Amino acid sequence: MTPTDPTVLPDPWQSLHRLLADMDAEIEQIYLARGIQGVRPRFAYPLIRLAHTGPLTIRELARSLDRSHSAVSQTVAAMRKEGLVTSEPGPADARTRQIDLTERGRKLVPFLEAEWRATHATVAELDAEVPHAMTAVVREVRRALERRPMRQRILDHLEEPR
Repeated sequence: MTPTDPTVLPDPWQSLHRLLADMDAEIEQIYLARGIQGVRPRFAYPLIRLAHTGPLTIRELARSLDRSHSAVSQTVAAMRKEGLVTSEPGPADARTRQIDLTERGRKLVPFLEAEWRATHATVAELDAEVPHAMTAVVREVRRALERRPMRQRILDHLEEPR
């Protein structure tokens, strides 16, 4: 008998989500060991980008990071709360927000760049150590989804409720 609540079945995404969360937690422990409080690994990419580009609107920052406006807006709000960035009305349109580094954010960038490089070296090391490199698996999944998109695959399995 199939349970009526599908969420009681094993979740195939759980192990991937847990792995990513565990890796982020390990990176955050490095920050804390260096006395860096309130900084999340997801902050590194936008902080480094802002250091190299100067102030950007949330839309421009999202585009440059290839992230959604909503995700970047949430990250910017969290970084602003931690005193890493400022958010001022845009010069051309007060409805837009211009994001820039604070002095605290600017001081963290050299360490974040070093951590970024070290993390990428670690991923390359892991790819060489495991039988199926993570980066290769991601490329292969992308190729499979280009041949037949996720939406179509789900629709092929979707049973209409009775």
